[in-house]
Amino acid sequence: MRYTQLGRTGLKVGRLVLGTMNFGSETDEATAHAIMDTALDAGVNFFDTANIYGVDGHKGLTEEILGGWFAQGGGRRDKVVLATKLYGNMSNDGTPWQQQSWPNHDHLSALNIRREVEASLRRLGTDHIDVYQFHHIDRATPWDEIWQAIDVLIAQGKILYAGSSNFAGWHIAQANEAARRRSSLGLVSEQCFYNLAQRTAEMDVVPAAQSYGLGVIPWSPLNQGLLGGALRKEREGGGSRSSVGRSAAGLADPAVRARVQAYEDLCDKHGLEPGEVALAWLLTRPAVTGPIVGPRTPAHLASALRALDLDLSDGVLAALDEIFPSPGPSPEAFAW
Repeated sequence: MRYTQLGRTGLKVGRLVLGTMNFGSETDEATAHAIMDTALDAGVNFFDTANIYGVDGHKGLTEEILGGWFAQGGGRRDKVVLATKLYGNMSNDGTPWQQQSWPNHDHLSALNIRREVEASLRRLGTDHIDVYQFHHIDRATPWDEIWQAIDVLIAQGKILYAGSSNFAGWHIAQANEAARRRSSLGLVSEQCFYNLAQRTAEMDVVPAAQSYGLGVIPWSPLNQGLLGGALRKEREGGGSRSSVGRSAAGLADPAVRARVQAYEDLCDKHGLEPGEVALAWLLTRPAVTGPIVGPRTPAHLASALRALDLDLSDGVLAALDEIFPSPGPSPEAFAW
């Protein structure tokens, strides 16, 4: 495993991030535990989850599965850099009086931050969260309130760092300028939708992250499966996720289908696996700490780990840029 600093912090994390969103929904607890054991054995030390992950009627299930794995001991918790998120409403779940979405059980008010960090700590069975992330921008709560709540949690030792997810570059600037006025550390990471086929993050999110010293953690690095050999799986009849669901919607667009075909042809020409190429490409991008991989099985994790040893030649990188061109960074993309 190769390690890097998370943004401008002194925290060292692996260049692949284990995403756990499938745990409890598509992956049962025993398999999830096996995946985490395999990841830790391979040196993966950055695990990402969220309070809302789980199944209908049992939000928080994914955090509970991680908590059960930590409880097995063996230094599991001490070896892992643990990241979770808050934003979505956690009240409309379970008992009858929780069937409606109560107004103060979501977003980033000081009240909800306090409530949700305590709930996540209980589910995870730990006394602190290493990176506590805002799952979305809250346009109604002032940053001074948010940072005051975060500063209290840091002083209490319940969280160490704050990160964001799905923020625009402007939101990153707003957040960290507000933190600077308070002499607070501010955001240290940003999780964004970023992959070879979806490069709009390069227009403002990545430049903002570079300017403010945030580590970029791309989610959906395979673009909902389209970059994971979707057409090959379609031909072989083994790609249930390419014949139905989100990747099927993408392949229904002739322009998208043509680009994916060109991509798979390029990979075949060089004897490369498409999914591994997509991950390896992200590892060449400026400011990227590591992509989030969300394996449903240990075999999926093994494929992702192979990407760490894949060095893409200049010729392959240039060909990938031709198939999936960058929109260019802001403001250069808009001005001369």
